[in-house]
Amino acid sequence: MITKTNRIAFQGEYGANSDMACRDHFPDLSPLPCATFEDAFAAVENGEADLAMIPIENTLAGRVADIHLLLPESSLHIIGEYFMPIRFQLMVLPGVKHDDIMTVHSHIHALGQCRKIVRRNGWKPVIAGDTAGAAKLVAETKDRTMAALAPRLAADLYGLEIIEENVEDSENNVTRFVVLSRDEIIPKRTSDDEKIVTTFIFNVRNIPAALYKAMGGFATNGINMTKLESYQIGGKFVATQFYADIEGHPDDDNVKHAMDELRFFSTQLRILGTYRAHPMRGKLQKEQGL
Repeated sequence: MITKTNRIAFQGEYGANSDMACRDHFPDLSPLPCATFEDAFAAVENGEADLAMIPIENTLAGRVADIHLLLPESSLHIIGEYFMPIRFQLMVLPGVKHDDIMTVHSHIHALGQCRKIVRRNGWKPVIAGDTAGAAKLVAETKDRTMAALAPRLAADLYGLEIIEENVEDSENNVTRFVVLSRDEIIPKRTSDDEKIVTTFIFNVRNIPAALYKAMGGFATNGINMTKLESYQIGGKFVATQFYADIEGHPDDDNVKHAMDELRFFSTQLRILGTYRAHPMRGKLQKEQGL
């Protein structure tokens, strides 16, 4: 991979989970915080950053809907994925106790992943732009009735005190990130058993059983489709776009045959990226009996 800026964009403040994913997966690149997902996409598109680290789904909170809307409209390519276990810490201003807390601030997905502790204590959940931003807000407002749910790094960065650790509802809390690039980088297989993922979007023709027929090629060619989601587009209930992940490389004969059949029953097909599967993908599938 050739880099030009040595920066990788993410949505949020320093100390967010996306920042941690950047540091873990690309320790030689400098994380670039962006206020919104749109800003993170734009940072790569305009050359301000080489890559973007974007969360796309979580085992507890489900898909990050904004990303599935932004990806089809973007010119960026998925060149990798990263799975990161998510741990949330309850953090407050130094000296604040549990009984002092009235509101808990964090990203909407973080609040969804920590429902039990919020409900158990009767705290009011307040949505913030991101997890680290919530920690920064608590530090800056100095309101001793406020707490934040954020990664451990945020407490160190913003001078907060962790009063309860790993408060997520389940230990099996993992976020899948995709790595985006301006350049399309398609890996070559190094072995027959190497796991490659291909992500694509398509619109089926408006004919009876079009989706069933379009998907038939993947079944008959023995291809594992790990994700298939639909979205209404253009504000019309009759216009549907599908997002899919499969295990396979476009150069594989069986994938070629399946894609040819998909094209026949589709009005649009676009591959968003082909990339090596992260090692944790196989581990999670094995744990879930897939």
